[in-house]
Amino acid sequence: MREDFAFVDEVVPGIRWDAKYATWDNFTGKPVDGYLVNRVAGTRAFCAALEKARDKAESLGFGLLLWDVYRPQRAVDRFMRWAEEPEDGRKKARHYPNIDRPQMFEQGYVATKSGHSRGSTVDLTLFRLDTGELADMGGDHDVMDVVSHHGAAGVTEEQEKNRKHLCSVMEDSGFSSYECEWWHYSLKDEPYPDTYFDFPIA
Repeated sequence: MREDFAFVDEVVPGIRWDAKYATWDNFTGKPVDGYLVNRVAGTRAFCAALEKARDKAESLGFGLLLWDVYRPQRAVDRFMRWAEEPEDGRKKARHYPNIDRPQMFEQGYVATKSGHSRGSTVDLTLFRLDTGELADMGGDHDVMDVVSHHGAAGVTEEQEKNRKHLCSVMEDSGFSSYECEWWHYSLKDEPYPDTYFDFPIA
């Protein structure tokens, strides 16, 4: 791994992670190219900002659970090939109930050039420090539907409150939100705004 990248858990104590694309629990239904271990990695600048976010979350009684940070370009390329494969229905109801695979790209849920590949974008949620349970956000990771948008109709007051907690934690720590996905944040002052890396997570 590049010297200006790090495994996040090694430099930001107290975070939890579940690298979904290293597992069978993601919208493709199998581990994705480039994810050789269930770890999350990012730039050291990202890690420094995430440490601030961890502390802000703790002040509200929450911890951070990360699903994805750095994403090799080969993983994005795999997503594009997968979108052209015949629909098998295994993950549609959970992850993209109201659209077809190619529409993930058209509607902005998956990018052909992802900010994740620059090493300073994260998919994450909150968990309660007192119980360890995930905060109810009104939807899971990678639900490609309008219910995942910020300000979406149909979420409860508690779910909206939790989304706003996450948003305030991240924005106060130097991240910007993405309107279509409540879990997606990018470091505003990222060190590699024009570079898409492709080394594997190993």
